[in-house]
Amino acid sequence: MNSVAISHMEALSRSVRTSCARGIYAFVIVATSMSIAPTALGETADKDKPINYSADTGDVNYQTKVGALTGNVVITQGTMQIRADKITFKQNPDNSISASAFGNPVAFRQKRDGADEYFEGFAQHAEYDGSKQFLELFDRALLKRGTDEVRSNYITYNAQTELFKAESRPASPNAPADAAASVRVNGVFQPKADSPLGKSMKGPNDSKPAAAPATGTMPLPLKPAGELAPAPTK
Repeated sequence: MNSVAISHMEALSRSVRTSCARGIYAFVIVATSMSIAPTALGETADKDKPINYSADTGDVNYQTKVGALTGNVVITQGTMQIRADKITFKQNPDNSISASAFGNPVAFRQKRDGADEYFEGFAQHAEYDGSKQFLELFDRALLKRGTDEVRSNYITYNAQTELFKAESRPASPNAPADAAASVRVNGVFQPKADSPLGKSMKGPNDSKPAAAPATGTMPLPLKPAGELAPAPTK
C-alpha cells in the first residue's frame, strides 16, 4: 500500500474517532441534563426562607439549631406552618426543618409548588422531615387538599410525589379514647369540575366557572400511592 493511501486512511480514522468522541460528549451532556431535571415538590422556595417560631416556653440551642417548644406552638417557614401543643424541631443542613409535634390536634399546612392550593394535615401526633418533604400523621389523622380528604389513624404524605398512604392501624397507647373510632380508612374524592356530576353540583350562584390557578391547570385530587394498606392481622 503506498504512502498516499496510508495517509488517507489515518486521516479517516482520526475523523471517525473525533465524531465518536463528540457523540459520547453530547450523550453525557443530555444524560446529565436529564438527571438534574427538577421534580414536582411542595413549595420549593420555603426552605430558602427564615424559620420563625413562637411558644409559651422553649429551650433553643442556636449552635446546634435544635429546639423544644411547649404551649401554643407555631412554627412557620415560608408557606409551611405547624401548630401544636408541643414540638421538638431542628434545622437541617439544607435549611429545611424537621419536627416532631404533639397536640389536640397538630395542624400542618403547606402550599403546593406552582399551584394556588394548600395541602393540610391534622392529627394528635405528626412527624415531618423537611429535607424529604415527608409528613406522617398518627391518631385521628386527616389529610386534605382542596375538598378531597382521607381519614385514618395513620397517614403519610410525600409532597415530592404528591402521593399518600393510609393504614387502618390501632390507636397509639397514649391516644385519646375516641381515636379508636378512626381506625378504618375513610375518604372523599369530589367529582372533577368538568364531569357531568361535577357540573350538576353547581349552585345557583355558580354560573361562572371558577378561576383556574395561576399555572392555568385545574387542581388535582389527592392520589393514593398504590393500594391502601389493609388492617393488620391479629
